[in-house]
Amino acid sequence: MMIKSLFMINKAGEVFMEKHWSSVVSRSVCDYFFEAQSKATSAADIPPVISTPHYYLVSIFRNHLYFVAVLQNEVPPLFVIEFLHRIVDVFMEYFGECSETKIKENYVTVYELLEEMLDNGYPLATESNVLKELIKPPSLVRSVVHTITGESKLANVSSTLPTGQLSNVPWRRTGVKYANNEIFLDLIEELDVIIDKSGTTIVAEVQGKIQANSRLSGMPDLTLSFMNPRLLDDVSFHPCVRYKRWESERVLSFIPPDGPFRLLSYQISSQSNVALPLYVTPQFSFSGGSGKFEVKVGPKQTMGKVVEDVKLVVPMPSCVTNVNPTSTYGMPSYDPVSRTVTWNIGKLQTQKYMSMNGSVTMTSGEAPESNPTIMVEFKISQLAVSGLKVSRLDIYGEKFKPFKE
Repeated sequence: MMIKSLFMINKAGEVFMEKHWSSVVSRSVCDYFFEAQSKATSAADIPPVISTPHYYLVSIFRNHLYFVAVLQNEVPPLFVIEFLHRIVDVFMEYFGECSETKIKENYVTVYELLEEMLDNGYPLATESNVLKELIKPPSLVRSVVHTITGESKLANVSSTLPTGQLSNVPWRRTGVKYANNEIFLDLIEELDVIIDKSGTTIVAEVQGKIQANSRLSGMPDLTLSFMNPRLLDDVSFHPCVRYKRWESERVLSFIPPDGPFRLLSYQISSQSNVALPLYVTPQFSFSGGSGKFEVKVGPKQTMGKVVEDVKLVVPMPSCVTNVNPTSTYGMPSYDPVSRTVTWNIGKLQTQKYMSMNGSVTMTSGEAPESNPTIMVEFKISQLAVSGLKVSRLDIYGEKFKPFKE
């Protein structure tokens, strides 16, 4: 058996839901996880795999929740981690979000999903379109009907096997028909960059993914090619992709699931020449029991794209007791518990810079060892930082309209 139990834990360290397969594992096994959590400075610092005298704990942190799987035998940890992420994705598709409140509101559906996704501790059905044939997603109308008629919520479970499970393409249900055949592809990239105070890039990495939403009839066979496929590194594919053809031709050939799914994920590293759309100029001064700072933010003239949802997060040193931030634009705030200054700017104004400054109060006699590290978040629409471009999409098996980018 692979996974024996699953515990869902909130940020307060409370187990609010648990699911067991074959036998019950005591909640006390989570004490090893709580011990590692107390030693970590952030959720990212908790070891993903924790060894205990009798079990292995494999965990992920998403949407402010911890998902901890309990294993009795050694299993490739990435296999379990990927499955835990898939659980969160399914919850988000069913309930709109994966939060403690939504999970508690849909206890019965959550248990039904976990029972179908894992068979005797091994992954079975993880595709949402297959699961939706088995278990109907919750809706207001269905909830009202159950309340009026007194019908059990277990009636949501279908008594027939999903049609996709009976074919050699288990991720797609059969007999799909649409009046308008179409497929949507979204190229989404996240840029992680570390720069020094002079603006020089030290480390740069691009994490990308292609999200697809298929609304195609029948059993279509697609091929997707890129203008520059050699850019892709460390690629992870959906099971529908024929890997051998990608290895030989650098072409994605696949029969897509019905509905939304992630076609592939990739990583591009060592991009030292990544062009950033904005600049940040910080100035900090600490002396004695006080200090002051000023942070300037502005757009670079070379981008030509609108920079949105700009947010600056400044974690202050442990010796800081209070901060009074002010700004020329946006809403800065200070959280005394986490000692963090957050500056929400929103859309970056063109051809002008914005500044945030403030005074700092520190513990008497203490001074920070170094200046704070500033974390900047932003979004840009219709821009692939890596330069990856789709050149062609062909669909075989049905009479579909030509692909339009």
